[in-house]
Amino acid sequence: MLAGLAASLVPNVASAITAEVARKCQALTAAQFPPRLPGNPAAGSAKGSGRAQIDYYNKCVANGGKPDEGAAPK
Repeated sequence: MLAGLAASLVPNVASAITAEVARKCQALTAAQFPPRLPGNPAAGSAKGSGRAQIDYYNKCVANGGKPDEGAAPK
C-alpha cells in the first residue's frame, strides 16, 4: 500500500506528443531544410546540418507545433 501511495505522488514528467504535432513539425522541418537533390533525401540538406534539423524539430515539438522562427537556418 505504501508503494502505491508513493507511486501516485510522483508527478508524470514525460508527456507524449500528439501525432498531429509530430506531423506538423516534420512538415515544417522538411520545408526549412529542403534536400540538396529533390527526391533524394540521402543527398543531404541544402541548408543546415543534421544536428540543426533535429534541433529545429525538437523546438517545434516543445512549442506545440509552433517552431521558433529564430532557429531557422540562414
